Amino acid sequence: MLDFYRRVMSAARKYTVADYGFFKFLMISFGIILGAYFPKFFLNFIWLIWIVFIVSAFWMIYKIFKYTT
Repeated sequence: MLDFYRRVMSAARKYTVADYGFFKFLMISFGIILGAYFPKFFLNFIWLIWIVFIVSAFWMIYKIFKYTT
């Protein structure tokens, strides 16, 4: 498992900004597709989705301020 982790991290270091952008579009579009096909399921867990969003937003804000000061 550790070898697999090292291989993945080695590959991730070679990604460009465009690669990460496409990956982000992939994740966003996958989320939209899941939401379109299973809206009632996700509405049952809307509170969890909001918590994940808020925690992620605060994490990114923290990182932005950490790296810019």
